[in-house]
Amino acid sequence: MNKKLLLLVHRLPYPPNKGDKIASFNLLRFLSKRYDVYLGTFIDDPDDRQYVDEVRKYCVDLCAPEIDPKIARIASLRGLFTGEALSLPYLRSAQLQRWTDRVLREQLPERVVVFSGPMAQYVSGRLPSQAISLFDMVDVDSEKWRSYGERKAWPMSWLYRREADRLLEFERRMAAEFDSTVFVSKEEAELFRGLAPESAGKITYRIQGVDSHFFDPAQTFDNPYPEEARVLVFTGAMDYWPNIDAVTWFADEAFPRIREAVPEAMFCIVGKHPSPEVQKLAERGGCMVTGGVPDVRPYLAHAHGAALALRIARGIQNKVLEAMAMQLPVLATSGAMTGIQPYPGFEPTVSDDAGALTDAAIELLRNPRRQDTAARACVHERYDWDANLERIARLLETGRVEADI
Repeated sequence: MNKKLLLLVHRLPYPPNKGDKIASFNLLRFLSKRYDVYLGTFIDDPDDRQYVDEVRKYCVDLCAPEIDPKIARIASLRGLFTGEALSLPYLRSAQLQRWTDRVLREQLPERVVVFSGPMAQYVSGRLPSQAISLFDMVDVDSEKWRSYGERKAWPMSWLYRREADRLLEFERRMAAEFDSTVFVSKEEAELFRGLAPESAGKITYRIQGVDSHFFDPAQTFDNPYPEEARVLVFTGAMDYWPNIDAVTWFADEAFPRIREAVPEAMFCIVGKHPSPEVQKLAERGGCMVTGGVPDVRPYLAHAHGAALALRIARGIQNKVLEAMAMQLPVLATSGAMTGIQPYPGFEPTVSDDAGALTDAAIELLRNPRRQDTAARACVHERYDWDANLERIARLLETGRVEADI
């Protein structure tokens, strides 16, 4: 008989078509082979309702209340009166709390895993003494809000700095309660060790993965671009502010000179829910905004390079790993490359200077398309999901962090 495991995830972990859902789905799939999983999560996109039965295949029981992001944002403002981080009431549900309490009381799970910081509120002060607990924070979310605060004008700068401070207090408190706290990269883990020194011995990392069988350039894909286009591509959820900031900055600061030097140049932005700022970019010559697409692989397969100019980034970026898996040359900021270790022959262009990225892009687009085979070799060797999640398996067996950072 399998041991029972309670898993709490902030968003339905299917389909695995964006960063956090790719990670949470692979975690669910991995855990379901080893435990009887009781999954508590949220449906925050009506399109995801169709996938509930698919998710049920991986768990013994599922609680997935729906959440309307617009209403949740309003509800989160109660944190201003309670003194807590706004992220907590945003993801607070009486239905999910009752279900979680019942699972803890009736099923007595031997393992508890929380994916994404605010979900820890459902088990705070309730972790069973007999259970091994693991808190997968993914990245240091409080630092993301701090970065927002540095780039926004008042009053949003004040609100974001407040969120950073309150959320860090919560993150530190949860790290103290759990047996281990896990991050998406060694760099994120080391950052949090400095922010939460009282829990330093319980902090470790896993490594983000990519499905290199799915992202395989040996497959044949129809070309979604005009035949003559020489394309730089960006993929990601386009209602997410770091992605919005990245593409607008690149379109403003780099692409005009690229387009002037290479008239056939195209900057293609691929991803669901493009914000008004992103949609407006489609009015510029050479800019293409697709919105959601059924498959991002054709857009990667027929591009000359991936332009990933993220100025705000936490942890390893799936968009970088996917481009690498497709053997696509990468032009990126240093933040976008966080957690990607040097590998023989893999030589991405990494710079936070728009001029340097522009020059590299022009050089790339003036030459025939090439494949970066070292990038795919790096993915195969270092970013395989099952191998990386074995670290999670060991933590759930022993409850102790290995002395590896």
